[in-house]
Amino acid sequence: MANKLTLEQVRAKSTNRIAGLSDTQRKAAELLIDFAYACGVPIVITQGLRTIDEQNGLYAQGRTKPGQIVTNARGGYSYHNFGVAIDFALLLPDGKNVSWDMQRDGDGDGIADWDEVVAEARRIGWNWGGDWRSFKDYPHFEMTFGLSTADYRAGKRPSHTQLNTAMAKIDALKSNKTEDDEMTTEEKTEIAKQFKALQDRVIALESANKLAKVPTWAEQACINAKAAGVLDTANDGSYDFYRLVTILDRAGVFKTKGGAA
Repeated sequence: MANKLTLEQVRAKSTNRIAGLSDTQRKAAELLIDFAYACGVPIVITQGLRTIDEQNGLYAQGRTKPGQIVTNARGGYSYHNFGVAIDFALLLPDGKNVSWDMQRDGDGDGIADWDEVVAEARRIGWNWGGDWRSFKDYPHFEMTFGLSTADYRAGKRPSHTQLNTAMAKIDALKSNKTEDDEMTTEEKTEIAKQFKALQDRVIALESANKLAKVPTWAEQACINAKAAGVLDTANDGSYDFYRLVTILDRAGVFKTKGGAA
């Protein structure tokens, strides 16, 4: 199911909440919003930088204040207090309500939306609270560069090398995304459909010119086409058939969601 909200509308929902993050984490949060949207999963960042007083207020919930316990961290003991962590929720199509349903498949691709967001976050460099051994925090991501909250309280910060490496990765991912966006998913799908129809016709017309094996120069293109679900088999094709497969592969038609063919 296509997104009803534009990317600009989705981005705007999180602008204020990510404004207080450290530079690298803010860029990483922006990229996560974009990548999740590209997967058909709009998200909103529900929490970014959190003050010490806000943290203490949350810690009191379920202890000295009504409500359920939502954190084990006092003020100064959460990565949110240092602008290096975010929480997120799935943004529903109305653009107003959110969901924390980890089984939801709003885009109908057979993959839980939550899992898609987590996969994209890991690719960017976020660590997920759902991987913690105790007190799992499923909406939580953090990018700490190996520093503890005690380190942050003591004034330690990531090195320039660490920050530059992280930013270079973010910039590279953004660049790859821009290149991929030159051909939309819908365009690639339509080309793939046309190719399948052409494939059937070529097979019918050139059955007398079948090659005994796939040419070496066309092997990877055929592998990519099969992985994309365009080919059932690459055997018994003609020279022109394999040439066409190779041309389409180089055009990026068979590129998978992960970015690599």
